[in-house]
Amino acid sequence: MNVLVTGGGGFLGGYIVTGLLERGWEVAVFGRSARPDLEKKGVRIFRGDLSDPEQVLEACKGFEAVFHVAAQTGVWGGWESFYRPNVDGTQNVINACREQGVRNLVYTSTPSVVFTGEALRAADETQPYGDNWLCNYAHTKSIAEHEVLEADDPDGLRTVALRPHLIWGVGDPHLVPRIIEQAKKGRLRIVGDGDNLVDITHVANAASAHLLALDALERGVGSGKAYFISQGEPVRLWDWINDLLGRLGIPQVDNKISLNKAYAAGAVLEGIWKVLHLKGEPPITRFVAVELAKDHYFNIEAARRDLGYEPTVSTEAGLVELVAHLGGKKVIRRKSKVKGQKSKVRSQKAKGRSRKPRNTRKEK
Repeated sequence: MNVLVTGGGGFLGGYIVTGLLERGWEVAVFGRSARPDLEKKGVRIFRGDLSDPEQVLEACKGFEAVFHVAAQTGVWGGWESFYRPNVDGTQNVINACREQGVRNLVYTSTPSVVFTGEALRAADETQPYGDNWLCNYAHTKSIAEHEVLEADDPDGLRTVALRPHLIWGVGDPHLVPRIIEQAKKGRLRIVGDGDNLVDITHVANAASAHLLALDALERGVGSGKAYFISQGEPVRLWDWINDLLGRLGIPQVDNKISLNKAYAAGAVLEGIWKVLHLKGEPPITRFVAVELAKDHYFNIEAARRDLGYEPTVSTEAGLVELVAHLGGKKVIRRKSKVKGQKSKVRSQKAKGRSRKPRNTRKEK
């Protein structure tokens, strides 16, 4: 099969490209940078910008499937800086796929599309799109995902959206390096009581889910649907962070700040950054404060049922691999709070099933 991957030179995109090459398929990548490392592996490179419809149209010519992974990510930035690549860029991909006769489009979304500022416990795909947006990334990705699912046509372009949560692993340029940097500088604070449960996703599992989604579309399954993807069992966020830091010999995080104080600080700093047009992002934002303090984990039974997805890299195995890659030399283990966690998760899943939120997805 001939496959194009937008953002194939990035973290998740790179793992998807590797998986496709291992299948013996012909692979091409669309992105803004030259990728001689991928060219050496036989990957075709299309250089361009998602916001340019002509460049996207030319890149999609002759392919049977497209993985649209590229996006503008981050917790801070102006509306236009996110809207153009995430919404306009995605619409350009949809239009190009239709015009060039591409059969399947697998879109990389995010659980943040259902963000409301409230805790999410065992939420499934009936959870409606979010509101009370505190982050332009989340807002624009929700618009883009909706467009992708609305574009689904079983007799033409078949589409599916995946929502992997907090992707990490060897090669991670964002999550883990940020944690390590802030911890080394002594700037990390536990927000809230430190007991919140959060889903994470090893990058190899996220990549596998994408390939399985394409397989499902080829079978006529999953068309026009979105799926949450994770490790299948949430972690206590701050225990997981401290476990990672301990294995790397970095001082663990003990200092706490209440959610109310962190949220208020985020609001003040956001205002300062906007008024003074400061570069970079504030040390804390309202969105980050909420994400660091509250539960947000998801039910992946739909992905298991329809896609045949199962996380094959465990959280422990992924940590061992990552720490070895980062050169961790000593292991500092704190008493785990994970025991007893499952009962809490089960009870909260039961609560989650009792709710029947509005379904905003297109029914097939």
